[in-house]
Amino acid sequence: MKLQQLRYIWEVTRHDLNVSATAQSLFTSQPGISKQIRLLEDELGVEIFARSGKHLTHVTQVGETIIGMAGQILRQVETIKQVAQEFSNEQHGSLSIATTHTQARYALPPVIRDFRARYPNVALHMNQGSPTQIAELAATGAVDFAIATEGLEHFQDLVMMPCYEWNRCVVVPSQHPLIERAARHGPLTIADVAAEPIVTYVFGFTGRSRLDEAFSAAGVKPNVVLTATDTDVIKTYVRLGLGIGIIARMALDPERDSDLVALDASHLFAPSVTHIGFRRGTFLRRFMYDFIERFAPHLTRTQVDAAVACTTRAEREALFAGLALPDR
Repeated sequence: MKLQQLRYIWEVTRHDLNVSATAQSLFTSQPGISKQIRLLEDELGVEIFARSGKHLTHVTQVGETIIGMAGQILRQVETIKQVAQEFSNEQHGSLSIATTHTQARYALPPVIRDFRARYPNVALHMNQGSPTQIAELAATGAVDFAIATEGLEHFQDLVMMPCYEWNRCVVVPSQHPLIERAARHGPLTIADVAAEPIVTYVFGFTGRSRLDEAFSAAGVKPNVVLTATDTDVIKTYVRLGLGIGIIARMALDPERDSDLVALDASHLFAPSVTHIGFRRGTFLRRFMYDFIERFAPHLTRTQVDAAVACTTRAEREALFAGLALPDR
């Protein structure tokens, strides 16, 4: 059994059993991968993949177990490399992050800028996706850190730590009637918002659940006419007059969005909490601890290690209970 063979079966699974695509990603030949997989199956005496002719159709039951173990071995190999690299040169390496568009566009830029200034020889890789995709990338070791707000039920196997609270605002064009309504009668109500066509986030993205909870609690049905995963897309359609936008407050740029007016909505919706997390067993290099603390200053190395030491999610929640999170 060779480490290369384990890598091949793991990568083939990640590429939807497409051996050709796997070969391209690994810069090797398709026949070479097929041959090594067959040699491994012959050595083990079981089929890892079922076949129809020359094509792999699905992973066998025993193959599922073997591939899972192969993934664990490959992650341990990567950890060994990281340990050696940490002691040989702590200023070099790579850091990969999976997150949503809102975090990547509005929360992370100053952190990335300062981190790059401190660690110019650390390559950064950013992956954007849904909470489910983010969790999967982190759980399989494809990325080092996951940063997310929604769908924390998908992150059960990760060490997730709270970073900051944030809330929303309603954005409208400069001549919208809601501006005068707010000036005359005070803060917006849920009824005011529900009476308008709404452009906001897709369910499962960027705190959308808090919106639905607020409307449901008030017994009103929002008129959501368009949803998007990208805050900039939402603002574009607000400008076109499709409706009012409900977005993360931090996603309003005073200069770029000077043609829009932001109306406070923090009293209408419960705040959301953004978390950062990583797979249990991840070897955290010094620059990784540093990145976490730059993103969330209260998450010092001591605090992160304490979170790692917690054996259950309930223990971690108790660790951070009562902590006053920063607000964005």
